[in-house]
Order: sequence, then C-alpha cells, then structure tokens
Amino acid sequence: MMPQLEENVSLRPYNTFGLDVQARYFARFSSVDELRALLAHPAVQAADKLILGGGSNLLFTQDFKGVVLKNEIRGLEILAEDETTHTALLRAGAGESWHGLVEYSLDQHLSGIENLSLIPGTVGAAPLQNIGAYGAELRDTFERLEAVEISTGNLREFSATECGFGYRESVFKGPLKNQYVVTAVVLRLHREARPNVRYGALEDTLKELGVTGAPTPHDVSRAVVHIRRSKLPDPAQIGNAGSFFKNPELPQGQYEDLKARYPELPGYPVPSGVKVPAAWLIEQAGWKGIRRGEGHTHGVHDKQALVLVHLGGANGGELRALAYDIIASVRDKFGVELQPEVNIL
Repeated sequence: MMPQLEENVSLRPYNTFGLDVQARYFARFSSVDELRALLAHPAVQAADKLILGGGSNLLFTQDFKGVVLKNEIRGLEILAEDETTHTALLRAGAGESWHGLVEYSLDQHLSGIENLSLIPGTVGAAPLQNIGAYGAELRDTFERLEAVEISTGNLREFSATECGFGYRESVFKGPLKNQYVVTAVVLRLHREARPNVRYGALEDTLKELGVTGAPTPHDVSRAVVHIRRSKLPDPAQIGNAGSFFKNPELPQGQYEDLKARYPELPGYPVPSGVKVPAAWLIEQAGWKGIRRGEGHTHGVHDKQALVLVHLGGANGGELRALAYDIIASVRDKFGVELQPEVNIL
C-alpha cells in the first residue's frame, strides 16, 4: 500500500530554522517498499524531489514546488561481531535520530561515534556530508550504506571508497546528488573502548566534569553534549541549523601569510594545508551577536559565530542575505572564501 501523498503542506515543523514554507506534495515512508511505491507514483516521478530527514541542514528560501519525501525508516541492530578485531557491525535505519544511534551504541558498550554526540538530524543524512565534530568524522567508523536509486527503485550498497568522503563531502553532494535515497547505514564500532580526546576542548571539559584517569566513551559523550549545549542554541527554542559554514582549509603559504598579519589566528594541520576555524574569522570580522530585521528577527548567535539564528518573523531570503554578507566580509578582510555547510534551497 502506498503512503498518502498530501498536497500544500507547511514545512515549518520539518526544518530547524522554523521557516514557514510549503511543499506542493508531501509524503512519509517507513520502508524500502513504501519508498519504491512513492517513486513509482506519476505525480512524484514528474516532480522535483527532496528527501527530508531531520531538516537540520536546510535553509528554505521559498516554497518547494515539488514533492518532499520524509524518510522515517527505523531500526537498530547489531549484525555481526568480530572477536579478532573486537569490533561489531551496527546497522541503523536512515530515519533514526543520529544522537539516538550514538546513545544506542553506548548502551551496547560500543565506541567510536561518541565524539559525534548531539549532532542534529537523522542517520541517513550523516554520510551525505560526512558529519564530524571534536576530532572525529563519520568515515572513521563507516562500513557501508544501503540506498535506493531514484530513477529505477533498485537497492544497492556503497562502500566507504564508493562514497568518496571528504571534509563535509561525499559523492551524494557531488556526482550522485539527488540520484539516491539512503535507507540504512552500517558502522564498524569497537568493543574495547578507544575514546578520542585529542581535541583540546574535550580534555578541558572532561576535567571540568571531574573525570580523572582514562575517560570512558560515556565520559566523552557527556563532555561533547556539555560543550554543544553550552555553545549551540536548541532549535526548539531558537531556529537554527547548527554550523552554517565549513571551516576553510588553506594552503600552507596562505595560512602563514595570514598568521603573520594575525598572530592569534588558530590553525590545525590537514593533508591539504591548514584548517582555520570559520567562527574565528567571522567573529574577527565583527559579526558575532549581530541582529537584523525589524524587531531583531534574525542574526548571528552571540555564543557561536558559526550559527545563524532565526528569532521569529524572518524569511529564508533574509537569512541567505545575511550569510552572503558574512562571506563577503570575511573575503574582504582575510582573503578567505567561506562555503556554506547548510543546503540553501
């Protein structure tokens, strides 16, 4: 039986900016068969399609004139154990909450994704941009994913290599954009705790929380949650999509030139050169805490300059204009081109 295809549905409950735009058509699916039935529907075939998870990485600037398909495929299970490597394969439905998966993994005494605690959104969205935080990325534990090809309805698997992971990138944001719907993700997690606490703020927060000795994966998760809640606004209270911009990766020479002009400029070595915190650049350009719009409808968060906030009464076009004004300002001051991490529609 095909899920119901609704018309002219408000997307306000389905995007964390809380913007009131409409979808021409809207439907939910909770299985591969339901997804295939929807993809075979004439109205769906003829329309532009948007696959929606948690709506936490989207900025709607207008109504969506096509069909929005909300992924609600659930399920968490341990597929296999490997006693030689002390690892286990954990499979999650794409419609599961990402943080819910992190909590489930910890409950099963599995480690590897605790640094990614409290990242908003669903499991299916995680590989699209290779989510990362506090010194870890999805690709560190990624085994494979399952996805349905939109044009044929065929289900296939993608290995880590086939996903082409980069910094907040994958083939699903490039050559295969809008061609597949992720239905499940399989991770290889550790049975023996190997918490990663190399990120400076983690070490400081663990001490602040009274953790002495070797931290457990639960300790690391608790520290990450503490940091995120102290810096990032809750979308239930203030509309936002988390980090709006990617941290730019600069060639070594460009970083050294900037460092000579701005000695306090932070930088972290990466294979392509040096990664610079976008939040630092934005704050130095004077944007942190700024408010715009009559009655202060939108602006930049006062605790984290990477976060654009919708305080009520703004539209997506105004938020987009703010984002591009920030990009121009940072370009003029530092010669660095910021790139949005959020998908602007």
